[in-house]
Amino acid sequence: MQIRKDIWRCGIIPASLSQILQSDSLDGWPLTWLPGSGNLRYLADPFGIWRDNRLHVFAEHFDYRDARGRIALSVYDSTLTLLDQEIVLAEPWHLSYPYVFEAEGSIWMLPESFESGALWLYRAVDFPKRWERSVRIDLDAIPLDATPYHDGERWWLFYAPAFPQNARLTHLHVAWSSTLEGPWHSCRANPVFVDENGARPGGTPFRSGNALFLPVQSCVGTYGAAIRMVRIDRLTPDAVEVSVTSEWQAPISATPYLDGCHTIAGAGPFTLIDVKQTQFSAKGLLVRPMRQWYQRRRAALPQGW
Repeated sequence: MQIRKDIWRCGIIPASLSQILQSDSLDGWPLTWLPGSGNLRYLADPFGIWRDNRLHVFAEHFDYRDARGRIALSVYDSTLTLLDQEIVLAEPWHLSYPYVFEAEGSIWMLPESFESGALWLYRAVDFPKRWERSVRIDLDAIPLDATPYHDGERWWLFYAPAFPQNARLTHLHVAWSSTLEGPWHSCRANPVFVDENGARPGGTPFRSGNALFLPVQSCVGTYGAAIRMVRIDRLTPDAVEVSVTSEWQAPISATPYLDGCHTIAGAGPFTLIDVKQTQFSAKGLLVRPMRQWYQRRRAALPQGW
């Protein structure tokens, strides 16, 4: 049984992704922390929407006691004062990486849900707290951390394959579609990028100048060690070419959470990141015996913390 546990923590930087790209570092930027990490649970994989003068941050809420992720919402005003925080999406399977975006007159969420055997696109029926499963997306592999991007003509989806297991961190696949709801077509060149240092998506694609950038994870030495910034040099249904331009570690200001950084996401004038600390936990020895008891307890309150 593991007695060292990864505890992730989410932070807000008051700068855009393009501004951070120009500085080529996460150091030197002020951080506002989201509460909710510690005591064998954490928030990770933050994505957000800046809407109605509010920052809506969606993140994985994970608890080691039942080992199932749910999606938590944290709402901030323009001064980054926390207004609300609660679980807004739970399923019988693990959820994480809640990529949230606006398109085609609706607000959508595309969380990682490979334990269900599929990728599900959710639509907000009452933003930001009520979501419904809208579309099942079938690809050449069950995807991990699926990341959509629209180039003005087509929808693109970057993802890592869930199987084989040794490809989860090192292979990048791409699919495309004329519409968000599909049908989706796998790129003929999949996997389009294979790198032992890491190729799994880790945040929102964005344009800076004339170039398109995609954050991916570095997993050298530990899962989610750092963010690698990949430039997409060519993107077609037949071929994708990428090049790694930089790598960003957790900022010094995140001390003691310096053991990893694996998500970076733009949200209007803000950027969201997560960082981790690998903590020794004597309670970790009791996690498995506690899990069945805790799952029964949580079953009665699926929306609780």
